[in-house]
Amino acid sequence: MSEARSSSGAVNRPLSPHLQIYRPLINMVMSILHRITGAALYFGSLLLAWWLTAAAVGPQYFAFVNGIFSSLPGKIVLFGFTWALLHHMMGGIRHFIWDTCHGLDIASVKFLSMISGVVSVAATVAIWTAVYLAR
Repeated sequence: MSEARSSSGAVNRPLSPHLQIYRPLINMVMSILHRITGAALYFGSLLLAWWLTAAAVGPQYFAFVNGIFSSLPGKIVLFGFTWALLHHMMGGIRHFIWDTCHGLDIASVKFLSMISGVVSVAATVAIWTAVYLAR
């Protein structure tokens, strides 16, 4: 196969466009967020294990851990964990729909990507509103 060479002997290859060229599409953003939330769920699971371990250790340590989780930074982390869990679940449902060979046209891909983001945010707010009102 013939390759074009410059005067210095180096092979001239085209530069691939990168993120500076491509505008982010909704399915790209949702795919990246799906991966990020998957990693966040790993660390959130460690927090859940810490809370359960504290419950097994004794009431004083459980009160200490519960105090951390009931503080404002703790509630922000729990809110983020709730959103990550729901967003990752919605992304999994979206991929399951695609695995059944449905929704593969561009309009459906955009719709499923958009709806998974909207539903994850709405469900997170609904859960936290219900918890707040139950108190």
